[in-house]
Amino acid sequence: MDEMTLAVVGIDFPNEDRARSNRRFELLASAVGDPVSLRPEPRNRHDPRAIAVFSARNVQVGYLSAERAPLVGARLRRGEPVQAVFQGIRGSVAYIRVRFGGGAPTVPRMAEPLAERDADDFHPDPDGPDWGA
Repeated sequence: MDEMTLAVVGIDFPNEDRARSNRRFELLASAVGDPVSLRPEPRNRHDPRAIAVFSARNVQVGYLSAERAPLVGARLRRGEPVQAVFQGIRGSVAYIRVRFGGGAPTVPRMAEPLAERDADDFHPDPDGPDWGA
């Protein structure tokens, strides 16, 4: 799959930078379609496969879920071109849209902002046999 929606977890934890920047605040200040960057953290003491997600303003907003990080990390290590954009927030999880192989990701059109939709209205990409660790 060249394009997918991925969950970003840990959005309510403070960052360990000097300012103790607020991840949720940074996400709320982001617009749908704003670029985000993915940064592997092989020296992460909790999970060497962790992939941090940073906003366009270079503030960490969380991590890819542990289920998705191995797949995405493998593609990043292979040097595949990747672009990612902010998609929205639902409760304690943010979502990003990622495209591998070149080109900008397409954000699914929604009639109203994600934060205002019913829980049943938003469905990230379904899991498949190629997902996970």
